[in-house]
Amino acid sequence: MSNYELPALPYDYDALEPHVSEQVLTWHHDTHHQGYVDGWNAAEDTLEQNRQNGDFSSSAGAIRNVTHNGCGHILHTIFWNNMSADGGGEPSGALADRIEADFGSYDAWEGEFRAAASAAGGWALLVYDTHSEQLRNVVVDKHDQGALWGSHPILALDVWEHSYYYDYGPDRGDFVDNFFDVVDWDDVADRYEDVVATFE
Repeated sequence: MSNYELPALPYDYDALEPHVSEQVLTWHHDTHHQGYVDGWNAAEDTLEQNRQNGDFSSSAGAIRNVTHNGCGHILHTIFWNNMSADGGGEPSGALADRIEADFGSYDAWEGEFRAAASAAGGWALLVYDTHSEQLRNVVVDKHDQGALWGSHPILALDVWEHSYYYDYGPDRGDFVDNFFDVVDWDDVADRYEDVVATFE
């Protein structure tokens, strides 16, 4: 059985201020993300016990908890690593070329991504779609509703209220603006290059 663990942040809790406060990072990482890790482990334990006992009456709920909490854990891990105190600006190199090829321009991609972030009840994602072999923006509600089969997230923006309400109140748009000031495009590019090397 896997025992999933909360990864440490790749920077200090105050490293992203003023864009994301130390308090929000502490709550968000130590409480919210930990909750998804714990939920995934508990769901896996339930499924294992049910298989051993031959009693599957609670298995459907546990399966749902695997996808919900597992996606929460995976997307949060990407989200933390997609940000840096030295972030911001625009991508370069192969990722920039691919964004231009698939969206027409960086500005067109960013406008569409912002639209996804304004509409999502969970996450706005930039993913690599292995079926069409292109980048796509995806609107995901909660952690797993609206995901595209065969796609791999390379940029994740958490727009649940716990990500921004303490810092920005109801103004999600301000939070999105500030997210772009801390995006670590090197990390996004590395994720893009890894997935393309695997699937193209």
